[in-house]
Amino acid sequence: MMQSSSVLINFEQRMLPLIDETLTTYLDGLAAPVQLRDAMKYSVMAGGKRIRPLLVLATAASCGRRADKAALQVAASLELLHTYSLIHDDLPAMDDDDLRRGKPTNHKKFGEAVAILAGDGLLTAAFDLVSRAELPTVTTTKLVSALARAAGPEGMVAGQTLDVTNTGKKLTLPQLQQVHRGKTGALIKYACYAGAVLSDQSRTVIDLVSEYGAHFGLAFQIYDDILDVTGTQEQLGKAVNKDATAQKNTYPGLLGMAGAKEQLTAAVTAARRCVRQIERVGLDGTLLGEMLRYFEDEVQ
Repeated sequence: MMQSSSVLINFEQRMLPLIDETLTTYLDGLAAPVQLRDAMKYSVMAGGKRIRPLLVLATAASCGRRADKAALQVAASLELLHTYSLIHDDLPAMDDDDLRRGKPTNHKKFGEAVAILAGDGLLTAAFDLVSRAELPTVTTTKLVSALARAAGPEGMVAGQTLDVTNTGKKLTLPQLQQVHRGKTGALIKYACYAGAVLSDQSRTVIDLVSEYGAHFGLAFQIYDDILDVTGTQEQLGKAVNKDATAQKNTYPGLLGMAGAKEQLTAAVTAARRCVRQIERVGLDGTLLGEMLRYFEDEVQ
């Protein structure tokens, strides 16, 4: 897992409580039925690495923007949307999982119907929270539009569809990469885009950090595939070796463990190249470089 430097440890120690406070304040303030609100909060506050909101804030920090209330709301909104996807992924019709982050999945705790509605609530709440941030109208419009594309039928949902409809079929490497550019990569790429847009950066910078996010997202999925084989239920907080049992397309399944690790190394190397380019245009790439330590155990 992540071998954090003092810079990253300090950043996480400052940002994670602020992200959680923003999430709690928002969810507690919803005028929703108690059971629905409890189900939404159960999954959002169940733990997790908060990689996506941290990437929003790390990118913003690299671009010179502090983590003010608006930036935290944009970052937290992404965690709401990500959690919706996890609740729905865990449903019997999808991955049929019993555990998530070491706890019973939402449908095991609240029943399938409430879990579906909790996911629906978190999806729509994500856009509400972005819209509440006190930002210039043009910035809000860019963020809402980009989040919709990243989460929807051209992004995450597209990848999820390709994943479930190709279960049991052997994909080529380019096809597998296409699945994961949507399923995992789209929201992570958006996280970096959002950090740059929040900071009112140039098109050049937005493109650079978005490219970094795309490589990070690919690395994240490959690493997750590797951990499904090498990790334990206690480490990951969920069942392991489910991908192979369910005949899912994964990097170890397609390329073997050595080939998967080569692809991971290539993705991390490409992301580090983006960090160097970011630094060449005068920004501080330290945090974005340190975030890549997440993959350090498998990239030597």
